[in-house]
Amino acid sequence: MAVDTLVLTIATIIYIIITIALGYAGYKRTKGAEDYLVAGRCSHPVVIALSYGATFISTSAIVGFGGAAASLGMGLIWLTVFNIGVGILIAFVVFGRKTREIGLKLKAITFPDLMCKIYQSPLLQYISGFIILIGMPLYTAAILIGGARFLEPTLGISYTYCLLLFAAIVAVYVMYGGLIAVMYTDAFQGAIMLVGMTLLLVLTYTLLGGVTVANSALTAMSDLVPAALASQGMTGWTSMPVLGSPIWFNLVTTLVLGVGIGVLAQPQLVVRFMTAGDNKSLNRAVMVGGPFILMMTGVAFTVGALTNVYFYQTTGQISTVAAGGNIDAIIPLFINSSMPGLFVVIFMLTLLAAAMSTLSSLYHAMGTALVCDIWGRGRACALSMTANKVGVIIMMLASLALAFVLPGSIIARATAMFMGLCASAFLPAFAVGVYAKRPSTRAALASMLSGAAAWFLWTAFVHTAESKPLGISQALFGVPQVLGYPWNVIDPIVIALPVSAIVMVAMQKMVHDNQEPDTAVSS
Repeated sequence: MAVDTLVLTIATIIYIIITIALGYAGYKRTKGAEDYLVAGRCSHPVVIALSYGATFISTSAIVGFGGAAASLGMGLIWLTVFNIGVGILIAFVVFGRKTREIGLKLKAITFPDLMCKIYQSPLLQYISGFIILIGMPLYTAAILIGGARFLEPTLGISYTYCLLLFAAIVAVYVMYGGLIAVMYTDAFQGAIMLVGMTLLLVLTYTLLGGVTVANSALTAMSDLVPAALASQGMTGWTSMPVLGSPIWFNLVTTLVLGVGIGVLAQPQLVVRFMTAGDNKSLNRAVMVGGPFILMMTGVAFTVGALTNVYFYQTTGQISTVAAGGNIDAIIPLFINSSMPGLFVVIFMLTLLAAAMSTLSSLYHAMGTALVCDIWGRGRACALSMTANKVGVIIMMLASLALAFVLPGSIIARATAMFMGLCASAFLPAFAVGVYAKRPSTRAALASMLSGAAAWFLWTAFVHTAESKPLGISQALFGVPQVLGYPWNVIDPIVIALPVSAIVMVAMQKMVHDNQEPDTAVSS
């Protein structure tokens, strides 16, 4: 529907002014390196919760995973269950408190720095930082793409300008205000996201005749499942795929497990725990974070699937066909073609907020990994705010360049890849590090390297979704993947995380049983 240009312009200007003002407030409160890197360790519970949630939920969840739900159905609701149970309850209650306590005791300022100080190993800090610099730009580029795909038809400007606009605005307030500015703007943007997604759910069901009518209509469309998807196990948009089918493995292992578990070891989220003043703040944050995640992911996955009803009733086509085969275009197309002009403006702000909140955290995490954990590690320059600002700009440019070359329908997969890599490489060493009395440095090093290596090998040589476009297996062995079904549809996290965990536990036990000094890579 038509968008009132004046309303759009005014709303966008107000949003940008408030965002910049909050960024400036963060800048004024940033007096030293600890403020810039961990927000002074005194953040309010609501700010922590909204910042954590807004960082976690981005355009990849709304646009990318909403599009995936339009293609694969409401089975993605299981990811919402994991997001709340694992990403909020376990993350805050099991890991959050210990991370805050140990981070404060050791004066850790980044996730790699935390790992270094727990295990007394500079090598672990280098490895952690390197993995962040390799994997996080892929996720960052996916966020940029998601926002730009919506702004392009909404504002009527080119995709290139949309990407540049996103990158520039976020970089400015992250570069100058540090993590305080990031968390202030995250909280504001999280509030906008909550309003926008609530309205989207209400308006979608109103448009389609109510909850019962809409869901029944979607269920009745099961015979319209494309033959290519039906042959791979898809049974409809309101039912799970056939157990053990390719679609089932993609839905469960890649989208649900990959993202649902991967959230536990994302460096940009772990740092949020270190910004809390006490454990009570983290407990209170759970009460805000849980409902926030429920509304963000639950609405995106529900509305994504229901777009099929709208497009079939108005065009005679299912969503993927109406969007020309690009699932990343489904949610933007649905909003722009079905919603009132005023809501299009609200939803544009919602996506701006979702993208910018996550981008700001990723820029900050990548910039500090480059400067604090690799380039300046162990030197005074690691805490230089000027150097960290340069790091933010360098990593922003790297992510922007990647966004221009990634293919379509990449948002959900890029997100799952990054989160799967984080879980495989970091989670076992992180879990043991914050709980074990004598965490083994050699075990952590072996776990991190084996997890990352297993993830890469499975990605490059087995999992068809990545191995085929990468072409490494084809070039070396003459086949797109070296193993057949079902291995080629099982996500790398299902293999790599157990490998990493087994190595960590086995070596930790061996060192503990032998009671030997563990100084192989200690500083």
